[in-house]
Amino acid sequence: MNGPFSKVLLSYIVGLFIIVLIAGLIISTFAENIIFLIAVLFIVFFSVCLLFIRIYNNYILPIEKASNTIKEIGKGNYQARFHYTRNPLHNELSTNINKLARELTEFSLQEQIQSEQLSTLIDNMASGLVLLDERGYIHLVNRKFIDLFGKTEKDYVGSLYYNVLEDETIQETIQKVFLYEGRVKDTFKHYVGIENMYFEISGAPIINERNIPKGVVLVLHDITELKKLESMRKDFVANVSHELRTPITSIKGFSETLLDGNLDDKEAVSQFLEIIYHESNRIQILIEDLLSLSRLESDNFKLVLHKINASELVESLMPALTYKAERKDISFTTEVEDIQFKADKDRITQVIINLVNNALNYTPARGDVSLRIYKEDELVKIEVCDTGIGIPEKDIPRVFERFYRVDKARARDSGGTGLGLAIVKHIVEVHEGEILIDSEADQGTTITVCLPA
Repeated sequence: MNGPFSKVLLSYIVGLFIIVLIAGLIISTFAENIIFLIAVLFIVFFSVCLLFIRIYNNYILPIEKASNTIKEIGKGNYQARFHYTRNPLHNELSTNINKLARELTEFSLQEQIQSEQLSTLIDNMASGLVLLDERGYIHLVNRKFIDLFGKTEKDYVGSLYYNVLEDETIQETIQKVFLYEGRVKDTFKHYVGIENMYFEISGAPIINERNIPKGVVLVLHDITELKKLESMRKDFVANVSHELRTPITSIKGFSETLLDGNLDDKEAVSQFLEIIYHESNRIQILIEDLLSLSRLESDNFKLVLHKINASELVESLMPALTYKAERKDISFTTEVEDIQFKADKDRITQVIINLVNNALNYTPARGDVSLRIYKEDELVKIEVCDTGIGIPEKDIPRVFERFYRVDKARARDSGGTGLGLAIVKHIVEVHEGEILIDSEADQGTTITVCLPA
């Protein structure tokens, strides 16, 4: 109970009553008028009780309320307030306690916001994060780590690292950080389903202000794309070297034969020179294709847009395309709508030539190749269809890779560099279009380029 009925005040009143009673018993042995004595003692008792009640209400009760308010604040209830304005001293105490509560409320709110921001930042990191204490218990794993290695947060947090982190490289990294108390970096391979992924793991000790290790933080960076790029670079160098080695070997061999003095046989000399010319032409085409790819991938590359008339463009290309088709005894037909669209004329010309040449290279004699250009919705479509060897389903995703050939012998014999479709893909991408392939082994191929009109 509060106020005059509180236990503290009641104990004071009971104590006072006992003292007055004892005093009255002692004085009664000397007093002649007992009634007067009782009246005096009652007046004294009543006056002192009123004094106690006043002291309690004005001094003890405010302190009790202040104490209860501080207890509530200590429990985390920062909305608790203490209001008492009867006494200037208590008024100042009330102001200070309420000010403290408001500041703690603001501090708690800021801490909550910072905690949420930090949690959001950690969970949305592109890299996996693991935090361990000095005993090796996991305290934190972020969402990326869970996505990569499975399980749930509860399976990791609170567990010893060597019981839940199965990869040996991760365990060795943690052990090295604890042992050497320094930064450790390593790489490892990890399978996510059937996909092979590569990670760079960086471990660092957590040091407190007294230079005592208090734990370890691990960061796992996904370097799969870097590994793929590195592999592509190695393959690119190997493929270029391979493509150049054959013609250079031929040129060198036949040149040495001619230099050795075998110039009397004019037929052989003419044959050798023709081979040298053919192989040097292959090198020139390869270099030009490489330069084209380099320009397309350059950051400084810009399209030069023209208003293109589809019929006029195809008509200008017909002599060269028809000549090659006739040489291979292939029926070549065109169906071009009278449409106009904006694009880089030189690049679109390159797209048509590369697609038709590719179709002719992979179509046997007495086959059919067709070129169709038409408008559908807001797209201009360039469609090249052939009755050639087709593309196996497993090879379709790879046909746009540099130097990739479905039939290597056929493409090389035809003088192809293996870069034609890669160039087409880049040209279509810089035009913000897309390229579609519909093919089946031994049934022919249809490649459709879709460009914004």
